[in-house]
Amino acid sequence: MKFKHESIEINAGLLIALTMVVISIGGLVEIVPLYYINDTVEQVDGVRPYTPLELRGRDIYQREGCYLCHSQMIRPFRDEMLRYGHYSLAAESQYDHPFQWGSKRTGPDLARVGKKYSNEWHVAHLTDPRAVVPESIMPGYPWLMEPLQYADVADRMRALKFTGVPYSETQQEYDANVAKFGQDAADKLNILRAERHLVQQAQAGNYDGDRSRLTEMDALVAYLQMLGTMVDFSKYDEGYFAEFR
Repeated sequence: MKFKHESIEINAGLLIALTMVVISIGGLVEIVPLYYINDTVEQVDGVRPYTPLELRGRDIYQREGCYLCHSQMIRPFRDEMLRYGHYSLAAESQYDHPFQWGSKRTGPDLARVGKKYSNEWHVAHLTDPRAVVPESIMPGYPWLMEPLQYADVADRMRALKFTGVPYSETQQEYDANVAKFGQDAADKLNILRAERHLVQQAQAGNYDGDRSRLTEMDALVAYLQMLGTMVDFSKYDEGYFAEFR
């Protein structure tokens, strides 16, 4: 076996040929499933693209590097679902570019953090984590109280539309979103009215506790409060958790 391996290494032509074969096989393994993506991503009621405010919050979440310490993927293991809830569904990430699954957990998984805590808790936690979690090693982000820049939110939505996210600009696209997501959601996915809906959601949600201003905290908390709330997991949990009771 050692001799055969050596004969390959000293023969440049053969080594290149075999390397290309291995690379081709690896490439096919990665590429072929993409042609069947519609079959692998389940159809789940409730999943929709992010609203303009949530989208800006997600951008801030990435900018501050939150994904480096917090994952957004609950694996189908007993310990994870008992702590965090139902395992993550592929459909929940279908509008993520890039996805926020993460690669490590210095802090807890955030896939189901939406509505778990109040807006006030999130504001206090993001401003001074140890004020609400004494053992936390998370840094504070007091600058999130600065004004939110959102003049380019429509352009951000157009960029995502180019990747396949169904934000609308035409009446036909809007009607398609009404049929798929409902009129209320379709209104918020309209690029031409993005700034207005962003302000309306921020004022209605009062995420940072002050309706007189629009801050980055509003956007980030709106994003966090949405995570894991789109899907009614009561339809899934009963059968999945039964085996662990």
